[in-house]
Amino acid sequence: MDPIVVVILTGAVAVLSVVTIVALIVLLRRTGGGPIGPSPAQMAEVQTELEAARREAADIRAKAENDAGEILRRSELAVEAAAELRKEAEAESRGLKYEIKELRSDLERRENRLAEREQRLDEEARRQAERARKLAETETELAARREELDRVAEERRAVLERVAGLTGDEAKTELVREIENQAKREAALIIRQIEGDARKEGEKRATKIVTLAVQRVATEQTAESVVSVLHLPGDEMKGRIIGREGRNIRAFETTTGVNLIIDDTPEAVLLSCFDPVRRETARLTLEKLVLDGRIHPQRIEEAYERSKAEVRELCVRAGEDALVELGLTDMHPELVTLLGQLRYRTSYGQNVLGHLIESAHIAGIMAAELRLDPTLLKRCTVLHDIGKALTHEVEGSHALIGAEIARRYGEHEDVVHAIEAHHNEVEVKTVEAVLTQAADAISGGRPGARRESLEAYVKRLERLEEIATSYDGVDKVFAMQAGREVRVMVKPDGVDDIQAQVIARDVAKQVEEELTYPGQIRITVVRESRATEFAR
Repeated sequence: MDPIVVVILTGAVAVLSVVTIVALIVLLRRTGGGPIGPSPAQMAEVQTELEAARREAADIRAKAENDAGEILRRSELAVEAAAELRKEAEAESRGLKYEIKELRSDLERRENRLAEREQRLDEEARRQAERARKLAETETELAARREELDRVAEERRAVLERVAGLTGDEAKTELVREIENQAKREAALIIRQIEGDARKEGEKRATKIVTLAVQRVATEQTAESVVSVLHLPGDEMKGRIIGREGRNIRAFETTTGVNLIIDDTPEAVLLSCFDPVRRETARLTLEKLVLDGRIHPQRIEEAYERSKAEVRELCVRAGEDALVELGLTDMHPELVTLLGQLRYRTSYGQNVLGHLIESAHIAGIMAAELRLDPTLLKRCTVLHDIGKALTHEVEGSHALIGAEIARRYGEHEDVVHAIEAHHNEVEVKTVEAVLTQAADAISGGRPGARRESLEAYVKRLERLEEIATSYDGVDKVFAMQAGREVRVMVKPDGVDDIQAQVIARDVAKQVEEELTYPGQIRITVVRESRATEFAR
């Protein structure tokens, strides 16, 4: 039997004995410690208590047996768990032993590899030492040979110096000079060839782009002046326009700011003013007064206000039509109004608004050929002369005035730069500015675009010939193609080819600085050599 069960049963017996002894003691106390021989009632009571004590002892024993069984089951489970733990511990011990064995074998392999590597390193160190020894011997041998070669070279140099009559430094300097001259000559030839090829290719592409742009643009030729003519229904209307003692004509000129010229021209009057918008407003005012027939100061003021509003609306509409034609949007209303005002302004007989639209079309075509943004180029070109709308009101160049206006109304900085640089008053920094200049020159320089007075034309041709004749070596000068080309004949014995190029460049620069002209002028310097002999 399990020792734990024995101990439990022994405890139960001891408890039962204790209960019996307790019952006897109680019995003795109840008898008062008298003689033995209790009464039957006492014996019955004692018997009852003994029975109760026995039952209690039996219960205690049963409970002890149950507890002993439970403890036995638990001990069995503990024994089983201990057996499992022992098995697991043995398995882990076997695994650890295997791992330790593997680690030992790996460590042995690594130790073997390290030993082999150390052996190879020792061999490599011995080879390096041998190589260093051989290199040292080779360096010593080379040093000896170098000294021998230096000695031989010095002897040869001394012999050459005696033969040539030059020292080594002098000979080196002469050789360097000769090589340098040869290199410069070859470089100059290469540069000239590259520049020639680039110039030919650039001229070819530029000619193609400009030709395509000009061919695709067809515009009207306009010729306007600073004087407007209004035809009258009859000569009696002149008297009504003048009024009593010139009252009406004075009121008209005061209100409109335009000079009204009434002469002997039948059925016509002239309106003269430097401001084309003001002149157009006055023409519409006078036209309304003539149609109405009632001419007096109050009617003049009323007609002038109506005409002023009508011209303003026409200017806005003209500006909007120009932007619609060019496909431009998001332009400030004030710029649109100023652009429309250029409808009534001319430059060398060319309508400025028409010039701007034409230039914008040309710039857009060239931008498309060059794979640039056509919209940006059109915007730059259509606004490049916007300052002409205010040149009579603001001091300064129309290019700088236009740039300031564009900057004030939020135009892009590239547009502002193209406006201020289109007459080279500001250094050109962008491709857009260059194309704006080109489009402006093409539009203004095409045949029939602009006109000038005969006197100014003759003076310009005379000045062209005077400028070219003032240079040394020039024999004859001819202004040709209506002043578009100047041919300069130079003396071949006094001017070489390089000097001819210098003369052409200097003449072109002086013409740019002194003369004002539309488009461009070609300067051609001709140098011709002739050899003449007689056969006898």
